[in-house]
Order: sequence, then C-alpha cells, then structure tokens
Amino acid sequence: MTKLIIRLGINAVALYAAIYLLTGRGITPQFTNWWEIIWLALIFGLINALIRPVLTILSCPIIILTLGLGSLLINTLMFYLAGLVGTYFGVGFTVDGFVPAFLGGLIVSIVSFVLSLLFASELKGRPRKNWD
Repeated sequence: MTKLIIRLGINAVALYAAIYLLTGRGITPQFTNWWEIIWLALIFGLINALIRPVLTILSCPIIILTLGLGSLLINTLMFYLAGLVGTYFGVGFTVDGFVPAFLGGLIVSIVSFVLSLLFASELKGRPRKNWD
C-alpha cells in the first residue's frame, strides 16, 4: 500500500510539474484544487498500467529500430491520453498539438525518474539506512 501511495505521489508531482511548466505554451489545465491533480495522477497511472504495455509490445520493432527513441512517442501518447481522459472526468488538461504533448511527456518522464531514484529504497520495500 505504501508503494502505491508513493508512486501516486510521484505521478502527481511529475504531472503537476509538466502542466505548470507548459501552461500557456500549449497546455491548458482544467483543475483548481490539489486533490484534482491526485485524481489525474490516478488516471495517468491506470492508463500507463493498462495501455502502455500493449503499445510497447506492438511498437517493439520501432523502438528497436530507433534505439529506444520510439518510447518517447509512447510517453507523448500517454501524456495526451491522460489529459483527454482526465478532461472527460473534469480534472484533466487540454493539449494543443504534438510539441506540447511531447515536452509534457518528457518532463513527466524526467521528474518521475528523479523522484523514483530518491524514493528507491521505499519503493523496493527496504528500510532506509540511518547514517547517524
């Protein structure tokens, strides 16, 4: 349960960072409260858990041919879909084109990677070492 909460928090921070940095540059947020970003992070996590593996398997030859750069297109699509589905539930954002979606997916990936490194011991279930 702790891993789920940490992962949800990482997704929420990553999505908020991407939306905050790109607001006015092709992304228009449609949420006003902090709990709405939590709902959006939950939607993003479900989309990544359900749709991303299928897309990764189907686009495996493209990912191999582009030496992994094809996964950036999958990140772009996941970011765009999170905004689209979130808008359907009233907590999303609108994306005005490919470049803002690409940058949003890139920002979400980088922030998620850095935060996952910071919380690696908690995500693996091992207690953090106390150096005192």
